[in-house]
Order: sequence, then C-alpha cells, then structure tokens
Amino acid sequence: MGRWKVFCLAAILLFSLPGTPGLAQIHTPLDPDLLAETLNEDKKSFDFDRREAMIPMRDGVKLFTIILIPRIKEPMPIMLTRTPYGASTRVPPEKGSRLESVLPVGDDIFAEAHYIRVFQDIRGKHRSEGNYVMNLPLRGPLNPGSADHSTDTFDTIEWLLKNVPENNGRVGMIGTSYDGFLVLMGLVNPHPALKAAVAINPMVDTWIGDDWFHGGAFRQMMLDFIYTQELQHYSAESEEGDESDRYDFYLKGGSAGEIGRRRGLDQVGIGKNLMQHPAYDAFWQGQALDKILAGQPLKVATLYVHSLWDQEDIYGAIAAYQATEPKDQNNDTNFLVIGPWSHGGANGTGSFLGPLQFNGNTAIYFRRTILLPFLNERLKEGAPKADTPPVLAYETGTNAWHRYNAWPISCESGCTQKMQPLYLKPGLRLGFDAPASAGPPYEEYISDPAHPVLYSARPNLPVYSPGSTWGQWLVNDQRRLSSRADVLSYKSDILTQPVELSGQPIANLFASTSGTDSDFVVKLIDVYPDRYLSQPELSGYELMVSADILRGRYRDDMAHPSPIPPGKIERYRWTLPATSHVFLPGHRIMVQIQSSWFPLYDRNPQSYVENIFWAKPEDFHKAAERIYQTGAQASFIELPVVH
Repeated sequence: MGRWKVFCLAAILLFSLPGTPGLAQIHTPLDPDLLAETLNEDKKSFDFDRREAMIPMRDGVKLFTIILIPRIKEPMPIMLTRTPYGASTRVPPEKGSRLESVLPVGDDIFAEAHYIRVFQDIRGKHRSEGNYVMNLPLRGPLNPGSADHSTDTFDTIEWLLKNVPENNGRVGMIGTSYDGFLVLMGLVNPHPALKAAVAINPMVDTWIGDDWFHGGAFRQMMLDFIYTQELQHYSAESEEGDESDRYDFYLKGGSAGEIGRRRGLDQVGIGKNLMQHPAYDAFWQGQALDKILAGQPLKVATLYVHSLWDQEDIYGAIAAYQATEPKDQNNDTNFLVIGPWSHGGANGTGSFLGPLQFNGNTAIYFRRTILLPFLNERLKEGAPKADTPPVLAYETGTNAWHRYNAWPISCESGCTQKMQPLYLKPGLRLGFDAPASAGPPYEEYISDPAHPVLYSARPNLPVYSPGSTWGQWLVNDQRRLSSRADVLSYKSDILTQPVELSGQPIANLFASTSGTDSDFVVKLIDVYPDRYLSQPELSGYELMVSADILRGRYRDDMAHPSPIPPGKIERYRWTLPATSHVFLPGHRIMVQIQSSWFPLYDRNPQSYVENIFWAKPEDFHKAAERIYQTGAQASFIELPVVH
C-alpha cells in the first residue's frame, strides 16, 4: 500500500542521468540460469518450496525472481507479481514454515487455493540487473531499446512455463499501484498463457489524475519521494523517520522547481522530466496506458479495482476500464470493482476508513467472494464458473454492494442514471432548480499564495513518515475550512429524499480572476446532521465524496496552456473522481470552492509564467476570484443521479 509507493515514486529515469547508457546499449553477458532451492531438505514441516532464479530477458538482462510452490501433487496455476518494491521484502526467506505466513497482506487467498506465487524485481531494482526507468515506456519514440515491461513479462512467463514443472500452463498477474501499472503493461502483446489479470489502483496516466499531476497542478509532495530515493541510491543518508512539517518547508521554498533545484533534482531522472514537461505534451500522452490499452485487442480477462478514496491513483482503474470496455462485446472479459477504500485498501480488511464504518470486512469479502472465484475460473482446470458481475460497486451512505451490467449507466432493476445539474445560487445555496437572474451575480474571495488553503490539518508530515495521516486525508472533516474567507461553501437545504450518485461528477464553473492564471478546487461534500446519534463523532461531519483541482491555464487545451484574460468570465469544466454514494435524508449536499490545496499541490503564482515550475518570488500575487451564480452564467456541478 503506502510504503510501496515510497520505493517507486522517486526512482530515477536513467534516460536523463549523465554518463548512463540508454536502454538500446544495455547488454549483460548471459550467464547460466540460476535456480536455487533455498529451502533446506531438513525442513520437512514446510508446506511449500521456495526457489530463486535469475530469469534472462531477450536483451540479456536477468531479473531476480522468487517462486513459492505449494507442496501438493497436482499441477497449479502461476500467479505473477512484478514489482519495483523488492521481491525479497515482500516474501522474506525466513518468515515461517506455512505459505500463508510468508505471503504479504492480501495474498491470503493464494495460500488457501494452491497457487504458485511468483514475485519478480523489475529491471534495475533491488537484485535484478539492468537500468531502472520510472514507468518505463513501451518500445518506440520514448524507449529506443529492445525491451520494455511488456516484453519482460512475456519472457518471464515463457521461462516459468518451461522451468517450473509444477505449473498447469496457465498464468495470472496481480498488482497494486506501480505493480498494477506493470500488470497492465503485461496486457500489451500478452503471452498466450496469460489468462487473467488484476490491476488494483494502477498508475495509468500520471498527468491527468494519478501520481504526479491532477488537472495540470503538480503534486509537489512527491518531491520527497524523489529526494529520498536518490539518497538511497547515492549515499548512506535517508529521510526515513523524518517527521518535520512540510507546510513551512514548501512555503519558504518557493516554486516546486526551485525546491527541486536546491536538492539537485532538476538535473536527474524523473525530476528533470517533470520540470521539462509541465503540460500534457507527447511525453505524457505517449505513456498514457488507458489510451494504449484502447488500441489493444481484448485478449485477457481483466479485473480493474478502484478505491473511492484513493489518495494516490484515483484516476487509473476507472479510466483503463472505460477505455477497454467497448471491446467487451459479450460482457465477459472486462470487469470493474469499486470499493470504499484508500490506496491499496483492497489488500486489507476494509471494515473502516478514518471515522467511517462499513458493513463488514469489505476487502476480505472482495478477495474471497469475487477475486478468487474470478481467478479460479480462468486458471484452474474444472473450476466452477464464477458469479462475477461486470461491475461490483460499494455504495457509501447506504453501505451496500451493488451489481451492475456496466459503469456508470446500467442498474440492476430498470433504474436510470442521468447527469443532473446542481446549481450554485446566491446566498451560498445549492439547488437542482436553475437560479433566476436576480440576486448578486457572483461570490468573491481573495486567493493569497502566501496563505494557501491546507489539504490536511498541520502538521503536514512527509507522506510515509511515522504519524502521517496520508492514507485517510480524503475522508478528513472539511469543517475546519468553512470559516476561511478564501473558501466558498455552498450548501443545500436539508434533504427529505435520498440523492443517489453513481458515476463521475463534472464541475462547471463560470469564473473570473484578477490575475492571469489561477487554480480552482471543487469538492463535493456530504454534510452529516448536527446530531448523528448512531455515531456521535460524525455529528456535523463534512465528508468529501469527490474532489479535484484544475489549473486554469489548461482550461482550453491541456497540451497548450494560455494566460487567463484578467476580469473575463471563463468557463472551467473538468471531471471529478468517480463516486458511488447516497446523500441520505437529514443530510445536506455541500460544494466547496477554493484556489489552493497546499502543500499537496504547488502554489499557482496567479500570474502567468511559461513554466510554472520556475515561477520567481516576484511572480506570486494575490488575486480576486469570482464565482458566478445567476442566470446563464450560473456555475453548477453535473451529478450522476440515479432515479
């Protein structure tokens, strides 16, 4: 879950390292294959064998691989995870005599069901050879070499089939976050033996809405990951255990580029590429996996797993599913699960998140009732057909699972879903009826880069430091912001009927700014009753159910930014993350609007500069932001309402 991302997000793009050969030049002499039994003969009580291998790829690079084989007589399927996080870290060699005690959290189903479990370090990481490239692109314009994660997956499967005699000829892949990205890369020109794939919270498009950017705004707290990873590569120093508040650190540092420059990140790896490509140019578009998969034949049964409160990769699973779903003509190859989790939460128990209590252990239910039967059907000879719905979505508010034929349109029993506008009205009110032309035409606030709006209460600790609340900040109470003069909080009347949402809200702001650039954050919030007797700590709670940011310079074209004309009313339209939620009677709907989300996102100077990474101190200015709310220029949120 979280700790995995520490290892991956900051890794070095060696295309950019001075003196490092490009992938096309990489060649390691092919030594004899290494296959070692690391489980001694005298360990008769063990219920599995452990083997370690250096598996050769087509370009000569060898990848370290751990193979765990249950001690049973029948042929078994292979379940493969490829990772930058350390295969040996996932399954330490001396952890226990029972397979279930050795496997990582979330793998409980594989010990019980007799799968050959395989973990592999990707090239350049830990005990594997070669050079590591963060999110290594497919062979082509961005990768001139002869290998990529697609070919490495193919070569690994081919070797396993020939060298692990206990296998039954069928292979599955599973992975979370970066590992989920690697699962999806394996679907490009897949090996014929690959019959099932499970991508949990995968990194898919890191500019549009996953790790690095959201709507063009840079997630600058990721600079900590880059810095830590480079120290681990080049010195004995480490920021492990750092518990310093990042608010002052980033505020005093100025622009994200300047903070990176002071640490030397503008000269190497992913830091250099980020700062050279602030817009959605060919560098990012060429790596967008949802677009790549849309052009691939649908050959492998794939289960995409999305978390409603994923603080890291909230875009990827839904986007990849929607990109590939049109090719699933029989509705039997492409599947989606939506759960009430944070990043990687499907691997835990899923009984709660922050103060929210769910109906049972939702993650264990998913793994045992949905995931394992899905895999068994495709990977085990004679296994019963799984009762896997095309879409399984957990609905928060009512705390119930629902089965759908498609997402987000189709319901089980003749219901309909349509996008319904929820209007911002004078007096900071919300309503489904269009506002009249009368009344104050706008609300105004002053956005000051010197006093940005916090994304989470201080201290803002490094993401994976002890005491960090990173894993639950998306469910934090938003009441602490309601009194700020630079946050607008529009609120509905108390609901007398439930409002059920199933899909992705779309923000439509009619706004002007006195500056020449601006960020806009829109948060859709469920306001609990003032007295909530069933769980008093939630009385008056303001729970985000969907929220995201847009950098104004990208309002017309994500690849070609442009200044905002000062004082001109412009329309800002962008899609918010998916939600499956019911606003219950007695609750209210709230929409909060602000122009910073700090220090998670870098500050917009609010004056247009060509590359915002290099904004100078003199570029940062206060700006008057106006949100329009009457007549034809009334701002609104399109809600995916189920009737």
